Amino acid sequence: MGEIHSFNENSRIRSAVNDELTALTLPLQTPVNQLLPEQIGRGIWPLFFVKIHCILRRLFKLTVCKTMKKFAIKAVAAAVLTVSLSGCIGQMATSGAVMKLNLSAVDNRYARAGLYVLMSPVYGVAAAADLFIFNSIEFWTGTNPISGKSPAVADTPMSAVIKINQKLDKDLTTAPIKISSADVKQVNDKSLEMSVAYADGTTQILRGEKEGEMVNFFLDDEFITAVSVEELNQYAVNRV
Repeated sequence: MGEIHSFNENSRIRSAVNDELTALTLPLQTPVNQLLPEQIGRGIWPLFFVKIHCILRRLFKLTVCKTMKKFAIKAVAAAVLTVSLSGCIGQMATSGAVMKLNLSAVDNRYARAGLYVLMSPVYGVAAAADLFIFNSIEFWTGTNPISGKSPAVADTPMSAVIKINQKLDKDLTTAPIKISSADVKQVNDKSLEMSVAYADGTTQILRGEKEGEMVNFFLDDEFITAVSVEELNQYAVNRV
């Protein structure tokens, strides 16, 4: 009888150990409160294994959180870098033209403020066009195609704190592309087109098209970028 009792006890222990090892191989994402009732109710999951499982789950969550945090930081950095490299310093002439239209419509200060709010989508589109297209043309050609004014804002003479132009080649201190003329026309209620003629005789056509909640920009029928109307509105608000 003693041998039979010992055999049964050993079998029960081996079964308990197997159950415990199986429990440890369960997905770490499984909540402990779903696993504990069944295992503890059967009396085969010692507190030691419960603690191990909890520690492993915490390590798993910590690793996932750190990985996602690093990914989010990289994504934000990439987005900021993309916008920084895409836009150019310039006169913001299109935005200035819209502002002039706003002020010319009515003479009362409160009416002008109300009209400004109503025209916020227009300000957004104009600001995006300046930032991504017209300011870029101004930077590379030295003349803003909307205002026709030169030099470019980037070439404005100032008493700078840090002077490096005298140490650089002349080609790095002036606009590399020479533009002779630029004509802007409204194709329809959703499209605006600009024809640019360069000093060497070549021409290019820039076009902006509103499609639903997005505004698409093209250069010689080749897609450049797309910006949502909401982003344009937000950009306009941030510039105030």
